[in-house]
Amino acid sequence: MWNLEWLLQRIAWTDVLDILMVAALFFLIFYAIRGTRAVPLVRGIVALLIVLALLTRLFELRAFSWLIEQLLPAFLLGIPVVFQPELRRALEQIGRGRVLILSQRETERLTSAIKSVVNAASQMADRNVGALIVFERQTGLQEYIETGVMVNAEVSSELLMTIFDHHTILHDGAVIIKGGRLVAAACVMPLTAAFLADRELGLRHRAAIGITEDADAVAVVVSEERGSISLAHSGRIIRDVDVKRVESILRAFLIPRQHQGKGLFLWLRHKPEQDKLAGE
Repeated sequence: MWNLEWLLQRIAWTDVLDILMVAALFFLIFYAIRGTRAVPLVRGIVALLIVLALLTRLFELRAFSWLIEQLLPAFLLGIPVVFQPELRRALEQIGRGRVLILSQRETERLTSAIKSVVNAASQMADRNVGALIVFERQTGLQEYIETGVMVNAEVSSELLMTIFDHHTILHDGAVIIKGGRLVAAACVMPLTAAFLADRELGLRHRAAIGITEDADAVAVVVSEERGSISLAHSGRIIRDVDVKRVESILRAFLIPRQHQGKGLFLWLRHKPEQDKLAGE
């Protein structure tokens, strides 16, 4: 008891702030890497550090301790290389902290685009026509737009159905919608590296998950085999979404000023499915 009182008397408010900042830093790191391939790597690194600390402290291994001391700087320099995707995602999340404010014209354009996408997705699902439609949000998708064919047209259900028709050249790849306009078609999306246990998830679904892992985009996928509609966001995917619910979720994510806080609620109600990575 006396030791505790002695300790409390010598703790200043700066010490408490220091501890809280360190705790917050570790929390942000673990929060940024959740659900990624970095989790098994972090576990392996922590286990290795514990074993090395025990070996060097419990036994007088001079040569081994010297080797660890020499390799430690190189190991620290290699961490940014190993965790480059996770660090990039964390920095992007910090940059997305600003509030998205849309003008009345942009809101009307997005609302019209959402209705056209939902209408087209519904008809393509009935006809078993595959499609991948990506909505750009705060993170720019210019590098992926440049991989496709520039269209720069108003979004309409007829245009989307024409693009994804099997007889057209542009049906492979994704359509990207930016600011309520269809800017490009036949765009190449990154495939997720996650292990997907469900074999029914094809390349379109993997691409939808992949682009939402790299950016804060929202992707709509129409399955050619099953004739169903899926939604992807933040590396997660929900399948077999009702057409009315698709429109509600898209409006919640893309027009936050009118539906603030509703997107996460709608998303959680559908219990998003994210196949865990091997080893997690």
